[in-house]
Parts: sequence; C-alpha cells; structure tokens
Amino acid sequence: MSLLRALLIAGAMALPASLPTGLSVALAATPPSVLVVAQNIDDIVAIDPAQSFEYSSGEYVAQVYDRLIQYDAEDTSKLVGALASDWTIDEAAKTITFTLRKGVTFHSGNPLRPEDVLYSFKRVVALNKVPSFILTQLGWTPETIDAMVTADGPDKVVVRYTGDFSSGFALNALAARPGSIIDAKTVQQHEVNGDFGNGWLNANSAGTGAFKLRTYRPGDILVLDANPAYFRGAPIMKQVLIRHVAEAATQQLLLKSGDVDMAKNLTPDQIAGLGASAKVVAYPQASVHFLSFNQKTAALTPPAVWEAARYLVDYEGMTSTFLKGQMQVYQSFNPKGFPGALEATPYHYDVEKAKKILAEAGIKTPIKVTLDVINSSPFTDIAQSLQASFAKAGIEFDILPGTGSQVITKYRARAHQAMLLYWGPDFMDPHSNAQAFAFNDNNADDHYQSTTTWRNAWKVPPELNAETKAALAEPDPARRNALYVDLQAKVQARSPIVVMFQAESQIAMNPKVTGYVNGALSDFVFYRLVDKK
Repeated sequence: MSLLRALLIAGAMALPASLPTGLSVALAATPPSVLVVAQNIDDIVAIDPAQSFEYSSGEYVAQVYDRLIQYDAEDTSKLVGALASDWTIDEAAKTITFTLRKGVTFHSGNPLRPEDVLYSFKRVVALNKVPSFILTQLGWTPETIDAMVTADGPDKVVVRYTGDFSSGFALNALAARPGSIIDAKTVQQHEVNGDFGNGWLNANSAGTGAFKLRTYRPGDILVLDANPAYFRGAPIMKQVLIRHVAEAATQQLLLKSGDVDMAKNLTPDQIAGLGASAKVVAYPQASVHFLSFNQKTAALTPPAVWEAARYLVDYEGMTSTFLKGQMQVYQSFNPKGFPGALEATPYHYDVEKAKKILAEAGIKTPIKVTLDVINSSPFTDIAQSLQASFAKAGIEFDILPGTGSQVITKYRARAHQAMLLYWGPDFMDPHSNAQAFAFNDNNADDHYQSTTTWRNAWKVPPELNAETKAALAEPDPARRNALYVDLQAKVQARSPIVVMFQAESQIAMNPKVTGYVNGALSDFVFYRLVDKK
C-alpha cells in the first residue's frame, strides 16, 4: 500500500467518488492529469473571498475567482485586465470606469454582468469581515456603496473613491482578494438571514476562475476541477488535489515515494535530504525581517548607531547557514516582487567600519541594550548571531525571548529597546509598507499607529512624511514607483529600522512539474500553467 493511500484511508475514505481511479489504488506515480499537493492547510478559517484572510485560503481564492484587474500567472509583477478588458481613469473626479470582458461566464454558466460586480463589492462592505478594510479605505460604507459603485449600461461599471490617494492605489485595492467577483445569481439563491451567502460560500464556490471547487473539508482536503471555459485558456491539469498533511516529515516521504507531486512545508534539513528525487525552487515572499531601535532609549537615538548597526549584521553568514532556504539578504522595506521595490543591498558585515563610524561620532561604548525576540526558530538563532556580531563593536544585546503575542504586545506599547521582528504588506501596493516604514506625522504616545515608525517612537523627518503622501497621491505609475524607490533609499540610509532579510519559500516538487507560479503573496500562487510532461 502506498503512503498516499494509507493517508487517504486514515482520513476515513474522505475522497469524493469521482476522483480519478488512479488515486484509489496503490500509486507508483500520480495520474498525469492530476496535480497532487501535500500541504498544511489547517490555517484556513474561511474560503469566502469576502472573509478569507489566511495564507492557504488566499491560494484557494486565486484559483477559483478573478477580479476586475489582477496580477496574473503570466507575470505577477504586472497589473493587467482580468474580468475588465479595459478601463478609463478620471483622476480629478476620482472615478474609474471598467468595461467588462465579453464572453466570460461563471462556473454555473451564468454570464458575467455589471450586477455581479456591484453585488460582490456591496457584500464585502456589508459583511465587514477582516479583509473588508482594503475596500472600505476607498470611502465605501454600507450607506455609500450603492452610489459609489454603479452600472453604466450592459457592460460597464463605474467605481468612485474618496481620499488623498491616486487611482494607482485604488486599482491595487481592487486587485486584492476582497475584490474577487462572485456569481450574484447563484449566491443570492443561498442567502440565509441576510448573510449574503457567506455560509454557503464557505463550503462552495461561485467564481469565474481557472478552477472550481469540487470538495472542501476543513483540515482535510481541497479538490479543484479545471474550468475548461476559462477565458485565459483551460488549465493543463484536469484536477488539483491539495491534501492536508501537517507533518513535514510525512510530506517528504510522500514526495520521495512519488505519491504526491509537490510538498510545500518542508524544513531545510528535509529539503537537503531529498537528493535527486525532487527539485526545489525558492520563491521570495512578501515579509521583510528587521532589527529596530526604540527612540525612547537615549543611547539608541544617534544616527551613527543606526549606521553602524547596518555594518554589524552578518547577512551572508546567516543566509548561508541556518537561514539558507528561508531568507535572502534584503535591505529595503518594499519586498522584491512589489512595484517600486529597491533591490540594492549596499550594506555588508564590516566590524571595523562600524567601530570607525561610532568613534568618529563620539559614541561611547559599551552600549547595553535589551533585544526582544520571539522564542522560536529562526528568530532566536538570528538574535544570537546579532548578539555575537554587535558585541565586537561594543553594542551588547541582552536577549529577552517571549511568545509572539508577548513580543508584539510589548512592541505596540513602545516598551522595548531593540526589537527583532518582521513585517508584511496587507495587499499589493507599495504604500502599504511605505506608510509603515517612512511615515509618522504624530509621534505622541496617545496617538497609536500600526506602523514600525510609531512603534519605535521615530519622529520621521517632515520631508519623508511629505514624500510618502506625494507617492500615495501620484497618478503616473512610473513616477509613483520612482518616488517609492527614492523613499526606500532614504530610509535604508538613515533610519533606526534596519531591514536585513526577505523571507522565501522553498517548494519541493517532482522534477517533471513545470509552470508552477508562486509570487510574493499567497494571492499570487497559480496552478493554471502547471504541466507534468
């Protein structure tokens, strides 16, 4: 009996009867038309795109639903038309008019209509689930939504927004997960007590995507069937089977035995143990990891300390050893893969240079600093490396480990001295991280802000605040990206927040698998182009 079959039997014969028969017998290899994935999917809370806010559910939504505009599988760095074939922008009136693509149908066979777009956006605002803030920041409320999103004839939707930002920011918000368009006719048939079909959509699908949901059982399995009528072309794989496998060691065994095509949660040691049985591809992820200094601690306020710190991080030493395959050296606040990202890494480990910077600025050492860190790997390993390298220049870290909630609570209270943490954007717009790393126009203790700048009590220079606002409002995409690159260069050179790494995900797969796409966000995972020749 194969490992996969044993696993399926252990799941109480959970597979739907209509799965390919090759999955019901011992396997020497997976069926050629089915992609079988071993993945920990127990993070899923909801699969309704108006509620979904987890990593694995984001991957699911990307397969099953489309947005008016989106970052697509062919190039996840470019915003392209999806359900909208084109659009026109009136910056002065803060209005975007979308023309719907002709010939698109939902999985039910219902044609795409403006009414589906209006209903999709209205239900996100009305349900007010976690991701709704991405759309409500456009000025949409239950009271205003009917006037701010309207139909104009049989194939046009007019979107209005308010706020001190450009259409570029609005477009990125509409391209985010809650911007997914659902089949209004189908979902309205399953509304219960005014829930806009939320209960039904957490067990079923109603999209236009490359795949449609066949089966979902929480903490067990996701089965997706190909949509042969998909407007960008039918997927090569007829089916994608994502089996919940919590143990990384089991995922490794399944991949090595040929019972799955892909394993998504292997440790670096398990990756190394695969040998020639699989290929491994590293994909940069959106979160950046940083060391920051609270400006309420007097010894950490001189800019010379910030500059010296950038030369006391053993970037290559860590990424070539215990962080190998988990992180890459990265020194800007906008992750690689985002619009307007600055990929330059000008700083390297140089203790003598750091000493010189401190000496020339008249900084007296030793400087004793407490360093808060989440008590788990790799954070504790990074902290120990920093403790060793910084001590060589007279900056002595006393490591204070805590649970994630303890560390983050302390950070939000601005009660730390130095902090080792990470940050990820909420959606694919450069302002999401720029606001966090380059903006703080009110540093008062009673003016809480969910930004790294405020939490580190850094009173950002007025010119950076002004440039952050200007970038948000800039209508020209190229000029907007250039402003973000400039902001990153300035923060990179002179800030109490030292960005060190960008996370990356290593996916192990059968050598025959090609065409898999895994972008910086979970919304940019695509199976549509996968082949197993």
